[in-house]
Amino acid sequence: MTVSVKEITAGLPWWVTWVLIPAIVLVVFGSLIMWVVGIIIGLLFKVLLAAALIAGAIFLVRKFMSTS
Repeated sequence: MTVSVKEITAGLPWWVTWVLIPAIVLVVFGSLIMWVVGIIIGLLFKVLLAAALIAGAIFLVRKFMSTS
């Protein structure tokens, strides 16, 4: 037997569903969420840095190849 979220929150005020429950989730899982976001931002930064370095290397090689 499964119970849906709508059935659980049926008689509760709107602020419990839209304010209290998300606040509890953020308090309980906040550090986990921030850890995941930090990893994603770190990976994105590394990918962008690698792309910039590769583009710079290609630019320099083409510049020196055209002068010689």
